[in-house]
Amino acid sequence: MSLKNISPAVFRNFLKYKGLNHIGTKGGHEKWSKKDMLRPVIFQTHINPIPEFIIRNNLRSINSNTKELEQWLHSK
Repeated sequence: MSLKNISPAVFRNFLKYKGLNHIGTKGGHEKWSKKDMLRPVIFQTHINPIPEFIIRNNLRSINSNTKELEQWLHSK
């Protein structure tokens, strides 16, 4: 699976794996966060797959990278 084919369900599972909690959903946007984060992870729930630039920006917010996400995907 490439970063161009990440569904919201798969990304949610990765965020849970990284220790983030679902804060809420408003207007079709999910907000995830954990303690000591500068900004929350936000993505649209009605766009499937999630655009690659959204994935990359959110990975930066959680101090992760594409390599870690790809390794997690292959372990599933």
